[in-house]
Amino acid sequence: MYDRILVPTDGSDVAEAAVDHALDLAEKYDAEVHALYVVDIDSVNFSLGTEQVDRLKQGRFDEMGELKEQADEATGVVAARGDERGVDIVEHVSGGRPHKVIGDYAEDNDIDLIVMGSHGRAGVRRALLGSVTERTLRSTHVPILVVDYLDED
Repeated sequence: MYDRILVPTDGSDVAEAAVDHALDLAEKYDAEVHALYVVDIDSVNFSLGTEQVDRLKQGRFDEMGELKEQADEATGVVAARGDERGVDIVEHVSGGRPHKVIGDYAEDNDIDLIVMGSHGRAGVRRALLGSVTERTLRSTHVPILVVDYLDED
């Protein structure tokens, strides 16, 4: 049923909760998991100079040490957990509008399922999906499993 599962990750607790679900499904269906880290170019435009934004738009993440480190760490967690379970992992870093990059990546790589986290806020706000999750749901026809995260603190 599932051959390729996409798990977008930013390294947060919410994203890591989705990783466990993606790996469980991958084990069950002998699927490959794609770990995708998206640099939200719109949100970093405010804190970076023009030259750095141009590097991001061109996909030259290797030239930005701290950003590359964050991306590698986030996808590396997925790769390490997948390795422990014998699941094949593909790591990818891209820049752009997250929901669009996720949808395009899913289409370009014949993804069968996207597994992503929702934010774990308490109360009424918790009923609302995070903006990236909601936009992804509206912008792709690939099935999406949204994993709720409950903060134990």
